Amino acid sequence: MVVFLKALSASALPAAAIAALTLSSSSSFSNPFPTKLPFSLRSAPAAPRLPFAALRMDSSATELKLSSVQQDAILPELMTEFMVDMKCEGCVSAVKNNLLKLDGIKNVDVDLNNQVVRVLGSLPVKTMEDALIQTGRNARLIGQGNPNDFLISAAVAEFKGPVIYGVVRLAQVSMELARIEASFSGLSPGKHAWTINEYGDLTEGAASTGKVFNTSNHISETPLGDLGTLEALGTGEANFSGSTKMIKVADLIGRSIVVYETEDKSVPGIAAAVIARSAGVGENYKKLCTCDGVTIWESS
Repeated sequence: MVVFLKALSASALPAAAIAALTLSSSSSFSNPFPTKLPFSLRSAPAAPRLPFAALRMDSSATELKLSSVQQDAILPELMTEFMVDMKCEGCVSAVKNNLLKLDGIKNVDVDLNNQVVRVLGSLPVKTMEDALIQTGRNARLIGQGNPNDFLISAAVAEFKGPVIYGVVRLAQVSMELARIEASFSGLSPGKHAWTINEYGDLTEGAASTGKVFNTSNHISETPLGDLGTLEALGTGEANFSGSTKMIKVADLIGRSIVVYETEDKSVPGIAAAVIARSAGVGENYKKLCTCDGVTIWESS
């Protein structure tokens, strides 16, 4: 390339053209990998994949184009704990067999004495919960996260109506990765933007939650807290399962999640919920009422 440029400079080619060619040639050796594209555990597929049927989402599922969040049919692996009503070894076998037959479950550990089932796998909470209920037993999520590394590994935001109901769960899988799962009802059919906003102040509803959350070192036109869009079905239901390498769950406690009427985020949202710390693995076991021995299952 250097010899070629010298030959050009010796010719009658104008100096401005030589400079432009030099700039073009030098830029071709710059880093070809963008540093601000969305992260994903997998390479982008050639064609969109359908999400889990258990989440009752159609083929026009949530699209997150410029967000740091990546929706994928395969979630990152995580430990999830359920409290399950079990009385004998037959119950244990039924629970284990029904979970292990699901593709995406790596290991199931059952503590009969404490009625706790620990599931290591990459399936959404709803799918695992449905499998437990299919055995004819009551089941409740009591903890989620990584049992080894994180002080705050899980968080939850609950939308309690009167029109829009839902829950959003966030769990830190590793220092570099977090899972996000959400389910909503009461939405109008179509696309709805949803974001993580700066504040958990709900005195004026979504209008008092501030701007979309971002950090000073995140240089992008799309703020870190922009979660893209939810696609609500005709029933008003919307579900999401995805992951992100950009968000740290511990940084989100006390902030809020906001859902908007449409894809337009320039107007206040129609519903908001504060992000609160949720029980991690091993933090939310059952208690026995000392007065009558009735089992009290603590909410996560």
